[in-house]
Amino acid sequence: MTISVLEQRRIEAAFAKGIFEEMAATLGEEQATEILSRAIVKLARQAGAAIAATTEQPSIQHFADAMERWKLDDALRIEVLRQDETHYDFNVTRCRYAETYREMGLGKLGAVLSCNRDGALCEGYDPKLKLERTQTIMGGATHCNFRYTREA
Repeated sequence: MTISVLEQRRIEAAFAKGIFEEMAATLGEEQATEILSRAIVKLARQAGAAIAATTEQPSIQHFADAMERWKLDDALRIEVLRQDETHYDFNVTRCRYAETYREMGLGKLGAVLSCNRDGALCEGYDPKLKLERTQTIMGGATHCNFRYTREA
């Protein structure tokens, strides 16, 4: 049985919350956040590499196709602005990941648990793929602005 990424993140967040609380009690919130962030980034790079391993040649199209998993269960609503050989630009207009973390009392850690993964995922997928994003729903913006560029 395959679960959606949203459900996977909900399970991971429940587990991470307990570990984070223990680390914060021992090390302090700042150091616990740094440790959790490093671990999430490492896992995201590994996930990106795993996606890349499913194709002979990384590409914007393959990356965009792989991102469809993140939208299952109406987890993300996106508005694609541009997609070609070197660009994949879109806005996320609804993010159930952010909603889920807030419902779980993890709004403060939501960016670490979710948004923090995005750049690292594309690094693991293809070092030529770069993400520029200046705002997120998790951070209080009306939308997330994802701008992926693949260098030649």
